[in-house]
Amino acid sequence: MVPFSFANHDLLALRSGALFWPRRGAVLVADLHFEKASWFAQRGQMLPPYDSLVTLEALEDVVAATGATEIWCLGDSYHDDEGCDRLPAEAQSRLRALTRATRWTWITGNHDSGMVDRCGGAVVDEAVVDGLVLRHEADPNDARPELSGHFHPKLRLRVRGQNVSRRCFVATPTKLILPAFGALTGGLDAQHPEIVRAVGKGAEALIPIEDRLLRFRLAA
Repeated sequence: MVPFSFANHDLLALRSGALFWPRRGAVLVADLHFEKASWFAQRGQMLPPYDSLVTLEALEDVVAATGATEIWCLGDSYHDDEGCDRLPAEAQSRLRALTRATRWTWITGNHDSGMVDRCGGAVVDEAVVDGLVLRHEADPNDARPELSGHFHPKLRLRVRGQNVSRRCFVATPTKLILPAFGALTGGLDAQHPEIVRAVGKGAEALIPIEDRLLRFRLAA
């Protein structure tokens, strides 16, 4: 976990793509996309059906490592509105145990806005927490400090003749986009015009490694 400051709040960035907010004991994650593989399977594209359990195990590890008591999921937590119903019984049981044990809030995204049962927790369209706006997709017209997801940012680099891709946070002084946490999510180039449009000028890609945060300026 690598400490950094955003909008006068002390946060910790995890290599998994999660954020930890120590003052609140809160973990924030974006774009879990539970049951994406089964959604594709229903449409004839067979993928290994383990993505939800892998994502859930990674989230359990983050909660255990941080001791978090508060969880915020920044939208597209399920790949579609029936995702919770398709979760395997073991995954449902473990997820419901997590939502019972913590103050868990699901923020709606474009993939899961019509869900009824999300395996526990509270549901909101967006929230303002200690002066930070939490929503699914960044609003370029909102000047308030904001945490969001949606774009699944990845930084693509060429290192020693090899193409390298790493999930990353994208940050300006007032915008912070989290990478996708889900195991089967893919990613959009952090330099993509839609990401740059969403956050404005002066954006950086942030990649946490063992003990420091690598920063890469993004083209305007």
